[in-house]
Formats: sequence, structure tokens, C-alpha cells
Amino acid sequence: MQSEPLSPSEAKRCILEILQTGTVSFSTHARQEMAKDKLTAVEVVQVLRSGVVEAPEWEHGSWRYRVHAGRVTVVIIFRSAQALVVVTAWRSAR
Repeated sequence: MQSEPLSPSEAKRCILEILQTGTVSFSTHARQEMAKDKLTAVEVVQVLRSGVVEAPEWEHGSWRYRVHAGRVTVVIIFRSAQALVVVTAWRSAR
């Protein structure tokens, strides 16, 4: 993985590689927010696989990447070239 921040296309490539051969973990906050919106880990991974990555934002000491597909948004950080963490996720109202 290149040094951050990554462009949206670079981030998407890294996300897809990690989904195939790396590790995806979920923060406690992400699990709480997912439960509120009745989102499953499978749905979140599908958003990461098929969604659009926005430009990164610097927040709380790390680059965060927002990925959205349909009404679901997922925010991730990269821990390494082989690992990412889902920081939060939510389903938007119609």
C-alpha cells in the first residue's frame, strides 16, 4: 500500500485486495451503529466490494475513507496493506 492519503481509486483497489486476502475488522462503534440500522457484516462487506469511495478525510489522527452504495455508507481506515477497520456504518433514511 502506498503512503496515505490514497486517491479514491487507489483506496478501492486496496479495499478489494484486503477483501480477497486480508483482514476486515469492526470497531465497537461500528458494531453498535450497524445494530441500530439493522446492518449485517455481509451487507457492509458488499458495500466495500461494490461501493464508491469518496476522497479521504483526516479525522481523529487517521485518514478515513467513506464508501457508499445505495442507502448504506461505510467508513474505514487502513491498518496496513493487509488490514482495514470498519469505523462506522449506517443506513440513510429514504
